[in-house]
Amino acid sequence: MKQISINTTISVLSKDELSQQEIDLMNQAFEARSKAYAPYSKFTVGAAILLDNGIVVQGSNQENAAYPSGLCAERVAIYYAGATYPNARIVKMFITASPQDRDLEEPIPPCGSCRQAIAEYEFKQDIPIEILFMGAKGLIYKSDSLKNLLPLVFDKNHL
Repeated sequence: MKQISINTTISVLSKDELSQQEIDLMNQAFEARSKAYAPYSKFTVGAAILLDNGIVVQGSNQENAAYPSGLCAERVAIYYAGATYPNARIVKMFITASPQDRDLEEPIPPCGSCRQAIAEYEFKQDIPIEILFMGAKGLIYKSDSLKNLLPLVFDKNHL
């Protein structure tokens, strides 16, 4: 049997270590989270995406009683960005997530479906997408590329 080892690097930051641009993006992700529609899970997620044209697109999770008809914040934002600004590249994405009844301190990464959606755009634009994610407070995790979060990605080259 042969084994392979896959290594990934995630930076751990405090808010004090963020650039002004990242702080602005974080605040927009928090604003988006406040607009989440999560009556079933009571778990709100907000995402803010910075495009290379300077525009910031927000998304929040939108649930539906006919599960799984809802959509995660990351996909709401990335699909809106792709539909509205098809030629813009995604520079970075900031995500914040937490239950409604407490302020989660643990950084929450994108789910598997969202990772695959982000991967599609990272491959499409052929430039890494920087992803920052956190709970409601506390430390922020930063990945320089989606490939750190999904190292064995399924992409168009497999078709």
